[in-house]
Amino acid sequence: MTTTRQQVLVLYLDTSALDSKVVGWARYDGTGSTRPTTGDSDEPPYETGVGALEDGWRLFQAAQLVPPYPGAEHATSFLKHEFFFEKLVSQ
Repeated sequence: MTTTRQQVLVLYLDTSALDSKVVGWARYDGTGSTRPTTGDSDEPPYETGVGALEDGWRLFQAAQLVPPYPGAEHATSFLKHEFFFEKLVSQ
């Protein structure tokens, strides 16, 4: 009997455009075959969000575009351009 499991890829991009550079990432594997952790790679899994789409990842959530609060345009904060991708894997 086959079971479908989800793999999740979170990419933080330089801008809100899917073809912009990946600046941060996280991976989660619901299949249990790998155990990725934060900081386990110096290189991003893809150069851009489009690269993930081309490799079969499905985009299911993108960050809401929120303008900076007046006067805080240059403040350091969280990574705003967060995109969630998934792959469904049969086991």
